[in-house]
Amino acid sequence: MEKALRILTVILLFSCLLACGKKGASAVTDAADTDTIPTMLMQIQQCSRLYTAEYHIRKIITHDDVLRLKGNVFSQQVDIPLPLGERKIAIPLDATLKAYIDFGDFSEKNIERDGDRITLLLPDPQVVLTGSKIDRQHIHEYVGLTRAHFSDSELADYERQGRKAVLESVPQLGIIETARENAARVLVPMLVQLGYQEENISVAFRKDLDWRQLIKNIGG
Repeated sequence: MEKALRILTVILLFSCLLACGKKGASAVTDAADTDTIPTMLMQIQQCSRLYTAEYHIRKIITHDDVLRLKGNVFSQQVDIPLPLGERKIAIPLDATLKAYIDFGDFSEKNIERDGDRITLLLPDPQVVLTGSKIDRQHIHEYVGLTRAHFSDSELADYERQGRKAVLESVPQLGIIETARENAARVLVPMLVQLGYQEENISVAFRKDLDWRQLIKNIGG
Protein backbone atom coordinates (compact mmCIF):
# COMPACT_ATOMS: atom_id res chain seq x y z
CA MET A 1 0.00 0.00 0.00
CA GLU A 2 1.33 3.41 -0.91
CA LYS A 3 0.09 6.91 -0.20
CA ALA A 4 1.60 9.95 -1.87
CA LEU A 5 0.92 13.24 -0.14
CA ARG A 6 1.60 16.27 -2.26
CA ILE A 7 2.88 18.47 0.53
CA LEU A 8 4.73 21.68 -0.18
CA THR A 9 4.36 21.21 -3.93
CA VAL A 10 6.14 24.48 -4.31
CA ILE A 11 9.35 25.43 -2.55
CA LEU A 12 9.23 28.43 -4.79
CA LEU A 13 10.14 32.05 -5.28
CA PHE A 14 13.70 32.00 -4.04
CA SER A 15 14.84 35.32 -2.67
CA CYS A 16 17.16 35.67 -5.66
CA LEU A 17 14.20 35.59 -8.05
CA LEU A 18 12.26 38.14 -6.06
CA ALA A 19 15.20 40.48 -5.59
CA CYS A 20 16.41 40.21 -9.17
CA GLY A 21 12.91 40.51 -10.57
CA LYS A 22 12.29 43.78 -8.74
CA LYS A 23 15.63 45.15 -9.89
CA GLY A 24 14.87 44.19 -13.49
CA ALA A 25 11.42 45.75 -13.35
CA SER A 26 12.84 49.15 -12.43
CA ALA A 27 15.39 49.05 -15.24
CA VAL A 28 13.22 47.75 -18.09
CA THR A 29 9.92 49.25 -19.18
CA ASP A 30 9.43 47.92 -22.72
CA ALA A 31 10.72 44.45 -23.57
CA ALA A 32 9.96 44.91 -27.24
CA ASP A 33 12.37 47.84 -27.52
CA THR A 34 15.03 46.71 -25.05
CA ASP A 35 17.48 43.80 -25.16
CA THR A 36 16.39 42.02 -21.99
CA ILE A 37 18.22 38.75 -22.72
CA PRO A 38 21.43 39.59 -20.75
CA THR A 39 19.39 40.79 -17.76
CA MET A 40 17.21 37.69 -17.92
CA LEU A 41 20.20 35.36 -18.12
CA MET A 42 21.83 37.05 -15.14
CA GLN A 43 18.71 36.69 -13.02
CA ILE A 44 18.09 33.04 -13.91
CA GLN A 45 21.73 31.97 -13.58
CA GLN A 46 21.98 33.59 -10.14
CA CYS A 47 19.29 31.19 -8.92
CA SER A 48 21.42 28.17 -9.91
CA ARG A 49 19.18 25.38 -8.59
CA LEU A 50 15.44 26.01 -8.28
CA TYR A 51 13.47 23.52 -6.17
CA THR A 52 9.90 23.43 -7.44
CA ALA A 53 8.24 20.41 -5.83
CA GLU A 54 8.44 18.26 -2.71
CA TYR A 55 6.50 15.04 -2.15
CA HIS A 56 6.20 13.14 1.10
CA ILE A 57 5.65 9.43 0.45
CA ARG A 58 4.49 6.82 2.96
CA LYS A 59 5.03 3.29 1.70
CA ILE A 60 4.21 0.05 3.48
CA ILE A 61 6.85 -2.63 2.91
CA THR A 62 5.59 -6.16 3.50
CA HIS A 63 7.48 -9.42 3.82
CA ASP A 64 6.54 -12.92 4.87
CA ASP A 65 8.34 -16.25 4.89
CA VAL A 66 7.59 -19.74 6.14
CA LEU A 67 10.02 -22.28 7.53
CA ARG A 68 9.66 -25.41 5.43
CA LEU A 69 10.82 -29.00 5.61
CA LYS A 70 12.28 -30.08 2.28
CA GLY A 71 13.90 -33.31 1.19
CA ASN A 72 13.32 -36.89 0.09
CA VAL A 73 11.15 -39.35 2.00
CA PHE A 74 10.87 -42.85 0.53
CA SER A 75 12.12 -41.52 -2.80
CA GLN A 76 9.45 -38.82 -2.78
CA GLN A 77 10.16 -35.08 -2.79
CA VAL A 78 8.57 -33.31 0.15
CA ASP A 79 8.08 -29.61 0.82
CA ILE A 80 6.06 -29.09 3.99
CA PRO A 81 5.50 -25.85 5.91
CA LEU A 82 6.38 -26.33 9.57
CA PRO A 83 3.81 -25.50 12.25
CA LEU A 84 4.41 -22.13 13.89
CA GLY A 85 7.21 -21.46 11.40
CA GLU A 86 5.78 -18.37 9.74
CA ARG A 87 7.00 -14.78 9.95
CA LYS A 88 5.24 -11.68 8.62
CA ILE A 89 6.07 -8.01 8.85
CA ALA A 90 4.63 -4.70 7.60
CA ILE A 91 7.03 -1.75 7.77
CA PRO A 92 5.91 1.88 7.21
CA LEU A 93 8.57 3.86 5.34
CA ASP A 94 8.44 7.65 5.15
CA ALA A 95 10.40 9.09 2.23
CA THR A 96 10.89 12.57 0.79
CA LEU A 97 11.24 13.33 -2.92
CA LYS A 98 12.28 16.75 -4.19
CA ALA A 99 12.35 18.04 -7.73
CA TYR A 100 14.55 20.87 -8.95
CA ILE A 101 15.79 22.53 -12.10
CA ASP A 102 19.51 23.20 -12.44
CA PHE A 103 20.21 26.46 -14.26
CA GLY A 104 24.00 26.04 -14.14
CA ASP A 105 24.26 25.59 -17.92
CA PHE A 106 21.36 27.87 -18.87
CA SER A 107 22.38 30.15 -21.74
CA GLU A 108 21.08 32.11 -24.71
CA LYS A 109 20.56 28.77 -26.48
CA ASN A 110 17.65 28.21 -24.09
CA ILE A 111 15.93 31.46 -25.08
CA GLU A 112 13.99 32.14 -28.27
CA ARG A 113 12.66 35.63 -28.94
CA ASP A 114 10.40 36.62 -31.82
CA GLY A 115 9.37 40.24 -31.53
CA ASP A 116 7.22 40.56 -28.43
CA ARG A 117 7.08 36.80 -27.92
CA ILE A 118 9.62 34.87 -25.88
CA THR A 119 10.08 31.15 -25.18
CA LEU A 120 12.29 29.60 -22.50
CA LEU A 121 13.41 26.00 -23.03
CA LEU A 122 14.21 24.86 -19.51
CA PRO A 123 16.62 22.11 -18.45
CA ASP A 124 15.12 18.76 -17.52
CA PRO A 125 13.71 18.56 -13.98
CA GLN A 126 15.74 16.37 -11.64
CA VAL A 127 14.22 14.28 -8.86
CA VAL A 128 16.12 13.33 -5.72
CA LEU A 129 15.19 11.00 -2.89
CA THR A 130 16.56 13.15 -0.10
CA GLY A 131 15.73 10.94 2.85
CA SER A 132 13.85 7.95 4.19
CA LYS A 133 13.04 6.65 7.65
CA ILE A 134 11.32 3.57 9.01
CA ASP A 135 8.42 4.37 11.33
CA ARG A 136 9.43 1.84 13.97
CA GLN A 137 6.53 2.68 16.27
CA HIS A 138 4.04 1.39 13.70
CA ILE A 139 5.81 -1.77 12.52
CA HIS A 140 3.49 -4.77 12.71
CA GLU A 141 4.98 -8.24 12.80
CA TYR A 142 3.95 -11.78 13.49
CA VAL A 143 6.63 -14.30 14.42
CA GLY A 144 5.89 -18.00 14.94
CA LEU A 145 7.17 -19.73 18.07
CA THR A 146 9.88 -21.55 16.16
CA ARG A 147 11.20 -18.41 14.44
CA ALA A 148 13.47 -15.54 15.45
CA HIS A 149 12.38 -11.91 15.28
CA PHE A 150 13.43 -9.80 12.32
CA SER A 151 16.95 -8.44 12.78
CA ASP A 152 18.17 -4.87 12.29
CA SER A 153 20.08 -5.97 9.19
CA GLU A 154 16.89 -7.42 7.72
CA LEU A 155 15.02 -4.18 8.45
CA ALA A 156 17.82 -2.19 6.77
CA ASP A 157 17.56 -4.43 3.72
CA TYR A 158 13.78 -3.95 3.56
CA GLU A 159 14.31 -0.18 3.82
CA ARG A 160 16.63 -0.31 0.79
CA GLN A 161 13.96 -2.24 -1.08
CA GLY A 162 11.41 0.39 -0.07
CA ARG A 163 13.62 3.25 -1.30
CA LYS A 164 14.01 1.47 -4.62
CA ALA A 165 10.24 1.01 -4.87
CA VAL A 166 9.66 4.71 -4.15
CA LEU A 167 12.05 5.71 -6.94
CA GLU A 168 10.37 3.29 -9.34
CA SER A 169 7.01 4.91 -8.55
CA VAL A 170 8.14 8.40 -9.67
CA PRO A 171 6.48 8.25 -13.12
CA GLN A 172 3.10 7.50 -11.52
CA LEU A 173 3.39 10.24 -8.88
CA GLY A 174 3.41 13.16 -11.32
CA ILE A 175 6.23 14.99 -9.54
CA ILE A 176 8.06 15.77 -12.80
CA GLU A 177 4.93 17.38 -14.26
CA THR A 178 4.43 19.34 -11.03
CA ALA A 179 8.04 20.53 -11.16
CA ARG A 180 7.51 21.82 -14.69
CA GLU A 181 4.29 23.64 -13.86
CA ASN A 182 5.75 25.29 -10.76
CA ALA A 183 8.88 26.37 -12.64
CA ALA A 184 6.65 28.23 -15.07
CA ARG A 185 4.78 29.85 -12.17
CA VAL A 186 8.09 31.21 -10.89
CA LEU A 187 9.59 32.39 -14.17
CA VAL A 188 6.56 33.93 -15.89
CA PRO A 189 6.10 36.69 -13.25
CA MET A 190 9.79 37.49 -13.50
CA LEU A 191 9.49 37.97 -17.28
CA VAL A 192 6.38 40.09 -16.79
CA GLN A 193 8.44 42.35 -14.51
CA LEU A 194 10.99 42.62 -17.33
CA GLY A 195 8.27 44.06 -19.58
CA TYR A 196 6.82 41.06 -21.44
CA GLN A 197 3.10 40.45 -21.67
CA GLU A 198 2.06 37.21 -19.96
CA GLU A 199 0.25 35.98 -23.07
CA ASN A 200 3.50 36.30 -25.04
CA ILE A 201 5.54 34.13 -22.66
CA SER A 202 6.05 30.38 -23.15
CA VAL A 203 7.97 27.99 -20.91
CA ALA A 204 8.84 24.69 -22.59
CA PHE A 205 10.65 21.44 -21.81
CA ARG A 206 11.96 18.55 -23.86
CA LYS A 207 9.22 16.06 -24.70
CA ASP A 208 11.36 12.91 -24.94
CA LEU A 209 12.28 12.61 -21.26
CA ASP A 210 13.59 9.34 -19.84
CA TRP A 211 12.58 9.51 -16.18
CA ARG A 212 15.34 7.06 -15.21
CA GLN A 213 17.90 9.69 -16.14
CA LEU A 214 16.16 12.32 -14.00
CA ILE A 215 16.28 10.51 -10.67
CA LYS A 216 19.01 10.56 -8.07
CA ASN A 217 19.14 8.68 -4.78
CA ILE A 218 20.75 10.73 -2.02
CA GLY A 219 20.24 11.14 1.68
CA GLY A 220 19.46 8.43 4.21
